[in-house]
Amino acid sequence: MDTKSLIIDIATNLFQKKGYLGVGLNEILKKCNISKGSLYHHFPNGKEELLIACLQSLNTIITSDMKEIFQQHPTTQMATQSMIEKLAVQYDRDGMITGYTFSSMVSEMGSLSEPVRTTCALTFTKIQDIYSIKLIEDGFSKEAAQALALMLTATIEGGIMLCLTKNSSEPLRTISKGLPNLLKAY
Repeated sequence: MDTKSLIIDIATNLFQKKGYLGVGLNEILKKCNISKGSLYHHFPNGKEELLIACLQSLNTIITSDMKEIFQQHPTTQMATQSMIEKLAVQYDRDGMITGYTFSSMVSEMGSLSEPVRTTCALTFTKIQDIYSIKLIEDGFSKEAAQALALMLTATIEGGIMLCLTKNSSEPLRTISKGLPNLLKAY
């Protein structure tokens, strides 16, 4: 793995565990075993530029994973329930949902930094597009699919945050059980 990728991987992990504001530049340098000059060589604008790179990396991971799951299942309901189950199992095993938990970074930095807010908005848009495409395949109108995609994104993202705050995978499992009723409502 090259130095830039290593920095992004380690910083992403730290940001997910401690939040953007909870991670100092010196901690990143120490965990990566690099100098400040090396970090600024790859990220001339510093920690915020690194955060954006981490968010872009998460975007790729999340959307690739979702696309793979959604291609394996014939309906939105089945694909979403499979994805939720994967998240719940990961939470039960690791105590966190690596790769999918970037809400804390959004809430910390989204109102302070337009580039961070924009990067996060792009990720949510891509996630909604994955849902929307599958919902249209299921026979929903474009308008209903877009509305449901927004609701699914918000519901699952909220479920992830509830798992973290309640220290339990139960919020995601409850969402999975209620999914058929949500889809029938449209």
